[in-house]
Amino acid sequence: LEYNYKLSNLNMELSLGEFTSAGSLDALCSLLNPSVEEDEGDCRGPLAACVGPGDIGPARSHEPVSEMGRDRRNIWDESEVTEGAEFEDTLDLREQPEYEILFKQQVGTEDMFLGMSGKDTSTACCEQMVIRIQLPEIKASEVSLDVKKTFLNLRTPKHKLALHLPYPVDSDNGKAKFVSDTESLEVTLTMTRELDFINFR
Repeated sequence: LEYNYKLSNLNMELSLGEFTSAGSLDALCSLLNPSVEEDEGDCRGPLAACVGPGDIGPARSHEPVSEMGRDRRNIWDESEVTEGAEFEDTLDLREQPEYEILFKQQVGTEDMFLGMSGKDTSTACCEQMVIRIQLPEIKASEVSLDVKKTFLNLRTPKHKLALHLPYPVDSDNGKAKFVSDTESLEVTLTMTRELDFINFR
């Protein structure tokens, strides 16, 4: 309604032949660039376009997080600290040894000849992770190894390895074997992934 009124006023001024008057230019400017108050007034209707998927359902009540179990003197909670962060010392100048991560699966006759278990060659169907670490000029007695659920920490007088594992493992049931011929340490760990019960049924 307002635009029609402005348009009729503009037509009336233009029809009078006042193409160069200040009034016609002001009317044209106000028609092409409406004022901020008019824009805000046009948006005061129902805000249906502002409703999104998060507005469906009952309103969520934001309950304050319980502080009962936390010690107020702690800077971080245990869940906020990455596992193995205490071993990553940037001031330790020992070199990182070469290593490789391999995946191993148990294959039976039903897999080889009948294909009954549905296993394939992907890492999703592997049960164990083998980490081979090259430790030249190191004896087995000089190796210190600590394995957590998602972290492997190895220390020798010459080497330091702080390795975040690609999958969570059973840290209580692992095997480590030092091979003197190749001067390497082989660590075999059983993986404990969330969807293993689907891949190994």
